[in-house]
Formats: sequence, C-alpha cells, structure tokens
Amino acid sequence: MNSALPVRSATPWYREPWPWLLMLGPAIVIVAGFVTLFLAFESNDGLVADDYYKQGLAINRTMERDTRARDMRYRAELTVSRENRSLRIILAGTGALPDTLRLHLIHPGKSSADETVVLRALGEGLYQGEYRREFTGRRHLILEDQPATWRISGEWVESDAGRAQLGSDAPQ
Repeated sequence: MNSALPVRSATPWYREPWPWLLMLGPAIVIVAGFVTLFLAFESNDGLVADDYYKQGLAINRTMERDTRARDMRYRAELTVSRENRSLRIILAGTGALPDTLRLHLIHPGKSSADETVVLRALGEGLYQGEYRREFTGRRHLILEDQPATWRISGEWVESDAGRAQLGSDAPQ
C-alpha cells in the first residue's frame, strides 16, 4: 500500500496570500501613526494660550472696561453688508463718542478666523469699516474705543439677517 501524497508545486512565499494578510494589520497601524504625527505637527492649537498667566491678570482690567461702558450706557447696533464687505455701527450712550472704534470679530473655536476691523466715525454715532475675510456662522463681538478705556460685547449669528446688538441690551 503505497499511497501517493499529492505533490504541491513549490511557490515562493511572496506569492502566497497569508503572509501579506498577516503583514497588513501592522502596516496599517504604522501608516496611521505617521498620519497622526503629521496632523499633530501641522494643526494649530488655537485654544491654548501661551501667556495664560498674563491673560488671567488682565481680567480685572477687562471687567473695569465693561463697567465703564455700562456706566456710560453704551449700546450699539451692528449691520453687516455682504455686497461691499462693510460693517456699520450705530453707537449710543451718555459718554463722548470717539472718532474711531475697533470691532473684534472672534470665532468661537478657531483663532485663525478672528479679525479686527477699524471703524471710522461718519457723524452722529454712525461708524463704518470694511472687513477683509468672509465670516459665517457665529461670532463673538467686542467693540471698544481706540485707547481701550471701555468695551461692549455681543454675539452675531448668521441667521440674524446681518444685524447684532452690543452692550447692556445685547443677549449674552
């Protein structure tokens, strides 16, 4: 009884599917590690402040500026014009109206999308300026005079028909 075993042709290992399937898992992990490393170095940690201690010390000065604006009853209405990229603000209050204002358009989660617009007085509490980059969604607004003695804040939402309220009447 001489039974013949089937003879298999000798093929090299790299022509077999099993070694490749076994190497596929570790290869995917290595590629994913390099992708993660690349994203870690290329992305901006916009929410992390380098000078957090100094920012903490500045909180009292900021609160004093808010109180000063509240005492002078400053309030403003912002109108955004998409056609000519202009911002108009009507400012009212008991204090003297400055010649120029600064409006900070702050993105809630991406500091690279923030912008500061200088607004010039057109007369009787009306100010106008132009923004450079298009903004959509939601923005936190901070309006202040040039020497930064007072400030009022509010929020702009794209669905609000291009208008926002700042100051004591503004929703927080």
